[in-house]
Amino acid sequence: MTARSEIRFVLNDRDIVLDSVGASDTLLDFLRIDRRLTGTKEGCAEGDCGACTVLVGRLRDGALRYEPVNACIRLLASLDGCHVVSIEYLSGPDGRLHPVQQAMVEHHGSQCGFCTPGFVMSLYALWMGNAAPTETEIETALQGNLCRCTGYEPIIKAAKAMTALGSPAEDTLTREREAMTARLRRFQDGARVVVAKGQSRCILPGSVDDLAEVLVETPGATMVAGATDVGLWVTKFLRDISPVVFLGHLDELRRIETRDGAIRIGAGVSYTDSRAALVADYPHLGPFWDRIAGWQIRSMGTIGGNIANGSPIGDTPPVLIALNATITLRKGAERRTLPIADFFIDYGKQDIAAGEFLESITVPRPGEGGRHAAYKISKRRDEDISSVCAAFNVTVAEGRITAARIAFGGMAATPKRAARAEAALVGAQWSEAALMNAAAKLGEDFSPLTDWRASSEYRLQVSRNLFRRFWLEQQGSGAPVRLSA
Repeated sequence: MTARSEIRFVLNDRDIVLDSVGASDTLLDFLRIDRRLTGTKEGCAEGDCGACTVLVGRLRDGALRYEPVNACIRLLASLDGCHVVSIEYLSGPDGRLHPVQQAMVEHHGSQCGFCTPGFVMSLYALWMGNAAPTETEIETALQGNLCRCTGYEPIIKAAKAMTALGSPAEDTLTREREAMTARLRRFQDGARVVVAKGQSRCILPGSVDDLAEVLVETPGATMVAGATDVGLWVTKFLRDISPVVFLGHLDELRRIETRDGAIRIGAGVSYTDSRAALVADYPHLGPFWDRIAGWQIRSMGTIGGNIANGSPIGDTPPVLIALNATITLRKGAERRTLPIADFFIDYGKQDIAAGEFLESITVPRPGEGGRHAAYKISKRRDEDISSVCAAFNVTVAEGRITAARIAFGGMAATPKRAARAEAALVGAQWSEAALMNAAAKLGEDFSPLTDWRASSEYRLQVSRNLFRRFWLEQQGSGAPVRLSA
């Protein structure tokens, strides 16, 4: 495997070549401090407020695709082979405002202006892919952007007016797409990249096989795909994460295949990219998936990362456990497959050896008679960490429950099945009484903690209530059930 000791990317219209990059260097600091592109703001420094939103374009299987990301937690070395677009690139050569910016002006979408560049970049990403978005699509695109002064109504009005002021077909990124694709393609040499700053070292493997080799050689390395978790280790805890092995650029880990009765999802597939494949077979996951963080985080964060970090409040593990998913782990040339439920051993402890990495997730396609649901309980409806996550997978045949898999997050030290509740369901008649009887068993399955997100009593009560909600939603009204006291 050939090696390269520099990262290369395009920033707006300029080629950037860096041979000194540390593991903890962020894109935001590079933009603001090194390049003095101060339109991109720092707010929360944890990917929550969206003030630092930029677009990052990357070739995916030969096609150039742009996505909004949080520059504050996007690690600089991960940008090898990318096109980074900051707010400064939107205005025309004559200084004229971009249609998205002009719409914000005309509809009074900015007051103090601190959050405005981030809103503009999120709306720019939306406008480029959808010139006539609905209000729901606009709200979804803005989940990762917080405004404390203007309020969202004028910003939504601006979003509806964008296309009246200009067409995406005339935009710079559209007109330059072919040339930029060729420009980025020249960066793709298949080499392993090893770049450092002092003792801080970054490694970008040239392929998945090279990744396996790197991790055997460097078993204590920090693995980073989207950095939506590791980024906070840097910005909030000031941790030394060197050496870092980056995975997000490996197309082999970003593939989705549906075959042999299952959906195989590469560990590097983002939340955004996994949504369509999963929702095609499991429509109930659409609304649930849209409540995982905001658009910027869904663009960066990966399913594999959400599993591998072992958090008891991760959003996807309860869903995948309920759907009886398996995972494939790899070390060198050796692979092993295990049920995802068996991967989580205890708080902070997973069944993964030094030098081993999560390669893929396999989700069985739905069988006959399956009834499914997934719920997220949090203090904010959008872009918040779960207090409780629940996933139901109940099979009913001839009016009787023949199988049940029910999993929770936020109720124990790991994502975990409700074994006693499941046992109470299997063999019972499909009825509200059966579900409420199973709900009563949750106190035997879980002894949840009290923390700042929720008390133990609240977690148990809301988890029991979700059994009733599941029953009501299965009665065919088609509308979300809202329970009131």
